[in-house]
Amino acid sequence: MTATVTAAVTATAALLAAPGALAAPARAATCATTPTDRDFPLTTRIHGGPAAYEAGGEHRTWRLDLTNNTARTCTGIHPVLVLVDERRALTTTQPRLEFYDEHRPRPYPVRFEATDADETIGVFDGDGFPGFTVGPGRTVSVRVRLAIGAGAVANDVVANAAVVERHADDGDWVGQSNDYRFRVVTAPAEPASSAGPVPGVRDEPPLTGELAGTGRHDTALRLAGIALALVLTGGGMMLLARVRPVGRT
Repeated sequence: MTATVTAAVTATAALLAAPGALAAPARAATCATTPTDRDFPLTTRIHGGPAAYEAGGEHRTWRLDLTNNTARTCTGIHPVLVLVDERRALTTTQPRLEFYDEHRPRPYPVRFEATDADETIGVFDGDGFPGFTVGPGRTVSVRVRLAIGAGAVANDVVANAAVVERHADDGDWVGQSNDYRFRVVTAPAEPASSAGPVPGVRDEPPLTGELAGTGRHDTALRLAGIALALVLTGGGMMLLARVRPVGRT
């Protein structure tokens, strides 16, 4: 982990800490080994997703793999999905995300929030979800379904997952995924009845396919701040007093 990321983590935690939150809580054993480890305890990979989603279309399925590289069992694992769209036009109600675990047949819905930096973030939490458990050397492959609601504009999006191991009132940042890039497309417009421009409709600029500031270093900084700004509670997402980053990006 770079000094810049560490500084961002420390500053974010200090700014968001509630009164009295800096008192050391009683902690359960963590899947993190030691603070000097160079790698995250969990290797996190998004795979199998489509390259495009139609606005207003059906859910599409992909996988989020969580691989435990330690000799400890990781419990209370909550991914945090971060969406960054090129046009900064995605609203919190447009992504419709749900995920499954092995304990019940119906999926858990994910509620999204917006950050001051125009990210759209959703925690795999709520509805009584206790977090994933990943045994030593094991991989949990989480089935995820995503749709983009009607009204979303044509857009390029980058998705990343930060992974937090939750404790009673704090947690560890224990994983970060690869980039998953996809495009939001809109249904073809009805043909005009006559030649010439349609009043009130303008041509959209072409999408570049690349998002500004989505390199690996910038992604690490973004996920550090977001992971440390969240607390995972039974009711959903709240500001976090303290999350410790473990390993490096």
